[in-house]
Amino acid sequence: MIIVMERGVCEDEANKVVAELESVGFTIHVMNGVARTVIAAIGDRKNIELRRLEALGGVEKVVPVLKPYKLASREFKQENTIIKVGNTEIGGDKLTLMAGPCAVEDKEQFIETAHLLKKAGANVLRGGAFKPRSSPYSFQGLGEEGLKIMAEAREQTGLPIVTEIVDPKDVDLVGSYADMLQIGARNMQNFILLKEVGKLHKPILLKRGLSATIEEWLMAAEYIMSEGNFEVILCERGIRTYETSTRNTLDLSAVPLIKKLSHLPIIVDPSHGTGKRDLVAPMSKAGIAAGADGLMIEVHINPAHALSDGPQSLTPEQFQSLVKELAGLSGFFNKRI
Repeated sequence: MIIVMERGVCEDEANKVVAELESVGFTIHVMNGVARTVIAAIGDRKNIELRRLEALGGVEKVVPVLKPYKLASREFKQENTIIKVGNTEIGGDKLTLMAGPCAVEDKEQFIETAHLLKKAGANVLRGGAFKPRSSPYSFQGLGEEGLKIMAEAREQTGLPIVTEIVDPKDVDLVGSYADMLQIGARNMQNFILLKEVGKLHKPILLKRGLSATIEEWLMAAEYIMSEGNFEVILCERGIRTYETSTRNTLDLSAVPLIKKLSHLPIIVDPSHGTGKRDLVAPMSKAGIAAGADGLMIEVHINPAHALSDGPQSLTPEQFQSLVKELAGLSGFFNKRI
């Protein structure tokens, strides 16, 4: 349930409410908003009467949360969550552009790409150091060496970096290099991994699972948030359907639906969502028109020779053209470029 405190309530009164709830076994998360303090209490409502809570000093109202995802819901927080990554804010009035190759292949390739993306207008640099692949014989990434290359690219360009974490034992390692950690589609319901990244004080990019429902996706976010990390960005990257003309089916209806159900920011990945280079630009525009807070786009300096995801990767020149197109349409999207 959600306990909404009165405007201007003193800290002592809020602490008394927290103590009362903890005494009967509730887990507490406090959100200090601009206007009000909101207390989320996770536990069995039978342990305390709502009237008893409402009678406590400073309490304005008690709102039962019916949805299974408590902390990620709009009931918990009405205003949009804005998450800062480096100097970039995700979820505000500016469109976030995350771009880079699927995998960090070598230092020269990645550093060159990073500089070109910075010039083109990217806000966040993406790349894979650990690559979960469908085939055990495919390129699996450079591991920590890839993380070091990404860190050097950040130092040279000033762009924050996001990379995927695939193993709970690597959370501290990846967290020591990356500004934001990505949970890939295959790991969306790796609950041990979700709990581990929930203990970090770093933003987490949570991709939707291959066949996950909206509720399952938000419950995965809840796993992270329940451990204390509220900095979660959702990413729609297409779901698996019967259609074979595209790599996945990009579910853009998820964007406005998430905006209605949750306060968390959401971005769209048209590269994985379509698997086709010539569909990335139109689906990028469609995603922003649907209300997405940003895009994640794969860019490679030579897609024909990419070690992974070449067919869906833009060249730096194509990415730059897309950014210019989006800038020209930004007045219709309510987002600045």
